[in-house]
Amino acid sequence: MLDSASHDRGGWALFLDVDGTLLELAETPQGVHVSPALKQLLEDVRWRLDGALALVSGRSLANLDQLFSPLRFIASGVHGCERRTAEGQVLRPEVDAATIARVRNQLAEFVRGHEGLLLEDKHYALAVHFRRAPEMQDEVYRIMSEVQAQLGSVFALQAGKSVLELRPGAWTKGSSIESFMQEAPFAGRKPIFIGDDVTDEDAFAVVNAMDGLSIRVGHPSVPTRARHRLGGVSEVLRWLKSTPPVVPPPPAQ
Repeated sequence: MLDSASHDRGGWALFLDVDGTLLELAETPQGVHVSPALKQLLEDVRWRLDGALALVSGRSLANLDQLFSPLRFIASGVHGCERRTAEGQVLRPEVDAATIARVRNQLAEFVRGHEGLLLEDKHYALAVHFRRAPEMQDEVYRIMSEVQAQLGSVFALQAGKSVLELRPGAWTKGSSIESFMQEAPFAGRKPIFIGDDVTDEDAFAVVNAMDGLSIRVGHPSVPTRARHRLGGVSEVLRWLKSTPPVVPPPPAQ
């Protein structure tokens, strides 16, 4: 357990995934809604931690700002490819725009030819969602693997829940947490990261190496590097409301 309210304020840095962690998953990325109650909860937790809270998401920073408006969080987006510091500086990779445009057009043509697929354009990354067409999973993996092979090792494939994403390979959610932990207001604290997906596993490893708290959201049968588990979004929100938070039981082995 986090042993006191003062420890809660002075000792912890909290990093939160969004979809599947703070918000229930929807059929499309646009199908989610952030309630006023959730915004107020995050504002309260940010205050309790003296500002040491960041969103760590696969969504873009622009999309996060739109969802949580008028709040604006320290955050990393597109699986670590974009990162906004406490001072508001936004760090992004340099990407060959012409190459991305060519791939975007190729994937857009593929998606148009298959009902139920959705292409999500994150500028630096491209994701194909197949939640509404699960029978297309193998075909999505085939075309995305072909595109990744064209681009080479600079880009990587990132699997998620009913989605496959092509993104710059040098950045991850884990690398973004490592960077945040070297800066105010996170430096000198212990990290907590809560996530729900395979895209969060590298961040769990980073947090474990820092002797922090790694918390996986979801069914206990799913293998994970996280050392603790919460059952779902409602449990995450209940955990965040507690003062101080209580560490959940470790995941089943």
